[in-house]
Formats: sequence, C-alpha cells, structure tokens
Amino acid sequence: MKIHLSSVFVDDQDKALRFYTDVLGFVKKHDVPLGEDRWLTVVSPEDPDGTELLLEPSGHPAVQPYKTALVQDGIPATSFAVDDVQAEFNRLRELGVHFTQEPLEMGPVTTAVLDDTCGNLIQIVHSK
Repeated sequence: MKIHLSSVFVDDQDKALRFYTDVLGFVKKHDVPLGEDRWLTVVSPEDPDGTELLLEPSGHPAVQPYKTALVQDGIPATSFAVDDVQAEFNRLRELGVHFTQEPLEMGPVTTAVLDDTCGNLIQIVHSK
C-alpha cells in the first residue's frame, strides 16, 4: 500500500493553483470541472506519477472551523520534503512568501512553516 492522493482545503482553487505551481513549483496533473468546483491536483515535477495533492474546495461547513483552528494553533495542514530548508526558505521569501516559522533545526530534522495564501500553513522539511 502507498499514498496515492492527499488534499488541502483551499479557499480559492485558481489562487491555490497559481501559488502551488508558480511559487512552490508543483505542476498541474488533473483539472476536471465538477459543477462549480474542479478536481484539481498537482504533483512534484520530480515525480509526475507520484502522490497527487488535491486542491480541494473549502465549501463544507466543517472545513472553515477546522482550518481556522489549525492556523490559530500554528499546525501545518501538510508537509513537503525539500533538499535544503534554508535554501528553499530563502527562495520563497524572495518571492514574497510569508513564513510563520523560520528554519528551525530539531536534531536530524529542519523545518519551516509558510502561509499558502489559501487558508493553510504548510511545513517544509528536510531529514538528515
């Protein structure tokens, strides 16, 4: 068994697609209209057949309280692996990305947490 799909709830799918592709560097995999929303996924350009991230609309009534609680408590909605947290932090900051946690070394793991502009905190991580 392996993880095929994961999702983040986003306030605006178009805005999320721009952020996750133009800023974070993912590539669009699927964009299928489903009424007012879309089945919209992105993947890593390094693994185009790997795990997909669904940019899922936040329309369900339970989503907003859940997202608000996570952000208020500083809890990332998901985590992405990078080769070098400091380098990625520097690159993203140059692009105007807001970080709620600057790079932090915790033993064999370095993390940073960013705001995805769509209602989520996202952790970037590197394990030694």
